[in-house]
Amino acid sequence: MSGYEGLGIHDIDGCDYEQVSNALQISVAKAKSGDGPSLIVAKIPRLGAHSSSDDPKKYKDEGTTQEEIARDPLPRFENWVQEQGLVTQEELEALKKETFAQVEEAADAADLMPHPLEEVHNTKVFKEVDEIEAKEKEEADTSEAVVMVDALNQALKEEMERDPGVVVFGQDVARGKGGVFGVTRELTEKFGENRCFNTTLAESTIVGLSIGLSLTEPLKPVAEIQFADYIWTGINQLFNELSSYYYRSNGEWNCQAVIRMPYGGYIQGGPYHSQSIEAFLAHCPGLKIVIPSNAADAKRLLKASIRDPNPVIFLEHKGLYRQRVFSARKMPGKDELLPLGKANIVREGADITLVGWGMMIFMAVDVAEKLAQEGISVEIVDLRTIVPLDEEAIAKSVRKTGKLLIAHEAPSNAGFGAEIAARISEKEFPYLDAPIKRVTGANCPVPYSKVLEDAVLPQPQDLERALRDLADF
Repeated sequence: MSGYEGLGIHDIDGCDYEQVSNALQISVAKAKSGDGPSLIVAKIPRLGAHSSSDDPKKYKDEGTTQEEIARDPLPRFENWVQEQGLVTQEELEALKKETFAQVEEAADAADLMPHPLEEVHNTKVFKEVDEIEAKEKEEADTSEAVVMVDALNQALKEEMERDPGVVVFGQDVARGKGGVFGVTRELTEKFGENRCFNTTLAESTIVGLSIGLSLTEPLKPVAEIQFADYIWTGINQLFNELSSYYYRSNGEWNCQAVIRMPYGGYIQGGPYHSQSIEAFLAHCPGLKIVIPSNAADAKRLLKASIRDPNPVIFLEHKGLYRQRVFSARKMPGKDELLPLGKANIVREGADITLVGWGMMIFMAVDVAEKLAQEGISVEIVDLRTIVPLDEEAIAKSVRKTGKLLIAHEAPSNAGFGAEIAARISEKEFPYLDAPIKRVTGANCPVPYSKVLEDAVLPQPQDLERALRDLADF
């Protein structure tokens, strides 16, 4: 030992059974007594090549190789158990033979198993979800219009009351603060420190913790990444681990986890607080991506996301948190849910289809109402989720109008609008009376200056111009 045990740090020879065992026993006892975490630094040589293409002789001399072989933990452990009088050499040899036979038998059985059929290659990406019937009529009495941040807070409270396994965590989400935007306010006071708690400033840890908790029945983690712009340090856990867990286990284990992220611009947040990252996320199989445009949908979609057995990324537009224009209806009731993957026809129209999500829907309603006064009828399709994508809702609208405008605030280059345009072009081309148009953010970071931010992000006049161009086509 190095002498750091009092601080919970153990610098040990990882090939020595006694050192490893002692360090683990001390660390476990320390954790169980509530005295905090421990760090075990176990130094172990790699005895073989790194891969089939690796040749250790190119970077290890013979002396180093022999020193490492001498540290091989298996023969050292064999010597130790014999020195302790726990087993004889004859018993060890018999155990080796028995184990070797078991391994060979298992290998032979594996060789006899048939290869999987090609047609199952894309199955078990998502776990089946119990069918959710949309309920949009029930309302709870409130004295004033409900904004998105309040609707989300209410959804969390109701789900935590309904299911004691729901736990909320993230940076500054607990106690008095309730997150940067107040979405998680009062949760710690109402449900306790074990169900709403703060984490370290480490997104990789937050996503990793979500994975671990989701595999621990009956816990259902709801994590907050303080800004979507911060997720990049946790992207390995998100893309390589969480998203594919169900697929990699062939449907044996699933990660029921929600990761909430405030996203988007229009608030002068600058380059580190304004990113729209949905296209990155949608490219990763196994993640569901939800993007509400209004308070009522936000509550119903968040409740459905928490109950979904798959990992769900819940993107909340910061610019819509306290908008009241889309918040005129009362608070949705406790039993109201919306199925993920079901788009909403916000406004019916006959001339042009406008497809969007988040802030773009908020802007599009006013623009469509203005154009309606001039006889231009715009149908607005709010996707609400981009994974799963309600492709049929878009196609059905395009078959009716013959023209399509796709709007999102992320940059145009490889944006999710391009994916929608490609699908509609491939499958609904005979119905199109004009080229598909897009209104998007500029292909550059979102700047802090309000003048520049307005130039970079799509504005209502950009939507109006594009719709007029399509109407004249």
